[in-house]
Amino acid sequence: MVSPRNIRLVLATLVIATIIGLMAAIFLKSSRSAPPPEPMSRQLSQNIDIALNNARFTEMRDGTVAWELIAERAAYDKTGELARLTGIRLTFAKPQAADTIVVTAEKGEYSDKSKNIRLMGKVHMETGEGATFDTTSIEYLAKSSLLRTNDPVKVRHQRLELTARGMELKVKDQKARFGRPVDATVGGVELR
Repeated sequence: MVSPRNIRLVLATLVIATIIGLMAAIFLKSSRSAPPPEPMSRQLSQNIDIALNNARFTEMRDGTVAWELIAERAAYDKTGELARLTGIRLTFAKPQAADTIVVTAEKGEYSDKSKNIRLMGKVHMETGEGATFDTTSIEYLAKSSLLRTNDPVKVRHQRLELTARGMELKVKDQKARFGRPVDATVGGVELR
């Protein structure tokens, strides 16, 4: 017959072995799952050459400012041709025939070569006359001074609410063309 003393010894050995096994499993799991944080210099993408906070870009045409872009952060790639931007505010100067346009976005890209700007993430545009435009992305084509998107866009101005699939807006005269389908409501009356 097995004595109570031997049973206690076997149970104590099992408890100690279980505790040692649990400690080993926790130690092995924690050593694998949390690598040390990388130094700041390595956190930047390998293609990024320089990163700036509160960056300001300006486009001049015929001796006057065409637009000004302010970004909370700008990171240039090694070629220096593309800047990746976050926290963007793009202001188009007031041309003779129209008011100022202000566009904000979460992120975007500026091509130093073409001077084109691509904005993405909660893009909001407002004209000096109070018209607002909301979309997910928009591109500014510098050569033609055109803002263009193929994404759904929602426009509000005074009593007009309009939704469309895509839009082109000429910056100089602020004339817009909308892609189909277009749904509009004027003063609460729906038009199609």
